[in-house]
Amino acid sequence: MSRVATATRSRMRAGACALTLALALLPMTATAKRAPEKPLIPPPGPGALPPAPIRDLYYGDVLFYFYQDDYFNALLHLSAAQLANRVAHQADDAELLLGGLYLSVGQHREAGQIFAEVLGRKNVPAPVRDRARFFLGKVWYQRGYFDKATDALQTAGSGGLTPAMDAERQMLLAQSLMARKDYTQAIGVLDHWQGPGLWQAYAQFNLGVALVRSGRLDDGARLLEALGHTESNNHEIEALRDKANLALGYALLQANRPLEARPALERVRLEGPQSTRALLGVGWAASAAQQYRDALVPWLELHGRNLLDPAVQESYLAVPFAYAKLSANRQAVDAYEAAIREFGAETTRLDESIASIRRGGLLEAVLRNEKPGQTGWVWQLASLPDAPESRYLYHLLAQNEFQEGLKNYRSLGQIEGNLDGWTSSIEAFDDMLATRRERFATRLPAVLAKLDGVDVEQLRRRRTEAESRIVAADSGADYAVLGTPREREMWKQIEQMEATLANVVQAGSEEEDDVDNLRERLRLVKGALYWQLSDGFKARVWSARKGLREVSQGLQQTSERWSLVKEARVSAPAHTEEFAARVAALRPRIESAHTRLAALRQKQADFLADIAVRELQAQKDRLASYMLQARYSLATIYDRAAAADESKGQVQPKAPADPEGSR
Repeated sequence: MSRVATATRSRMRAGACALTLALALLPMTATAKRAPEKPLIPPPGPGALPPAPIRDLYYGDVLFYFYQDDYFNALLHLSAAQLANRVAHQADDAELLLGGLYLSVGQHREAGQIFAEVLGRKNVPAPVRDRARFFLGKVWYQRGYFDKATDALQTAGSGGLTPAMDAERQMLLAQSLMARKDYTQAIGVLDHWQGPGLWQAYAQFNLGVALVRSGRLDDGARLLEALGHTESNNHEIEALRDKANLALGYALLQANRPLEARPALERVRLEGPQSTRALLGVGWAASAAQQYRDALVPWLELHGRNLLDPAVQESYLAVPFAYAKLSANRQAVDAYEAAIREFGAETTRLDESIASIRRGGLLEAVLRNEKPGQTGWVWQLASLPDAPESRYLYHLLAQNEFQEGLKNYRSLGQIEGNLDGWTSSIEAFDDMLATRRERFATRLPAVLAKLDGVDVEQLRRRRTEAESRIVAADSGADYAVLGTPREREMWKQIEQMEATLANVVQAGSEEEDDVDNLRERLRLVKGALYWQLSDGFKARVWSARKGLREVSQGLQQTSERWSLVKEARVSAPAHTEEFAARVAALRPRIESAHTRLAALRQKQADFLADIAVRELQAQKDRLASYMLQARYSLATIYDRAAAADESKGQVQPKAPADPEGSR
């Protein structure tokens, strides 16, 4: 019987868990008034926080990586922004996102601490708190921390969850309790369980298993029997039906009720994942009823299947056992010898695989063909390498311990790749600093030469003088002062001509008429020019004052820039060297992290190798036990034959030599 009825279903749905959690907790980020045709950000679910604008530039930078599923860089940028206090306006949102990112990269402990702190605050809405606890409990469950999963799922209410999510919450809670062997409480949860039809089948299966394990076999058998007769074209229901029939069959076998167990086991599909155990169970049910010929049918069927399956291995002992019970000693001897040969050959292959794993390279071979992209705890291995030990890894990868360890090893490799990238960045920073030093040393003399050629104080004096002339011209109505250069030149010539005519001595009447005529014409010209100057005088005064303001601003900017240049002559090299010191300090930190990471990765590789070797050694020990049983049973058959021959006065024939040698 399976400890987890919906393990496969949960793993299939785990991919979106961390992202869904973060989206459920975070407020929507409103950045524009007009919505795009295709929204880049998924809409919020029920109970999510209301929309909120992005008020911190660095928080938007983090979301840029987050919505591309680049969780590691998002986590890196967010941690750096928090360290520099650059997300002060959205500190709560950033903290929630940080917890979701930690979940996304598999750091469940850090995520649990963050959520425990944030969700305890009074400003978190109850629906958001319920949803966060649900997803957190789901992560704890999938990581195998059943005590923490139970606590989180029990404290998560149903107010903020959809009916499907609440049904899954109750199911995970029951499974966590069953994993802790708390079957009574699990039965209490499942007895009142309500949810969609597909989930109902899982609830019925788990309730039946819990009842059987709590000693209420008949009550559990009724539920499993009903589920075992379910008709459906749904592959998931078919798989669950097989598990129910298998669980019921073996429960009845253990209760010494083989006649009731056999029909349930025979309902299991021959091509399903439970078929080998079902075939083995059918044989033992028939054997328990002393129907040894019937028992041989399923057991012989198992001989054509993968010898790595424990049910297939056991069938190699069950078949000669049935032959012996049928007094077919020759067939029993042949079957036992065949079992010894197969077990010996498989043991040799196991030894070779263990040696290959000990030499290293297993994990690199496993991850060599994996496609980059997916990160964190939602990643699953797509294919196995073409290596001798790969045939044993299919069963090994079904173990949660190895899967989680492999994910951690892969994550360490990705972090190592990031450290390599940062090492290259340090070299780029060194080049950048060298360029800055060279640029500063090259440009500073030219800038200083330009600034030295500008007398700011003289420009200020000239500006003051110009302002005085404009004020005097405005107050004294001296229109000519603000005229154009051509107008001022004409006005000056007119004044000179007036002075010349005033000094002309009148010699006679005819000359007097000419002088008067010239004076009249000059007066008309002066009047026309005066009218022209006075007509645009106010506009010219305004334009002149505007020009003075611009000159003042320019002088102010020039003074400030001059001050900045003088300050930069000292501060810029200091800042460059300070930045250079920071970059130089990062290099040993990266190298140290690289060294520690390499040690951790090797330690993780050794840990996974130990798991693999331990698994293969367990298979080897099981084969050794089966081989010992086969040898003992074979010897027993020879002893019985010898005893029978002696009773008849015949000489015992010599037993054939073991082709595999003594083990």
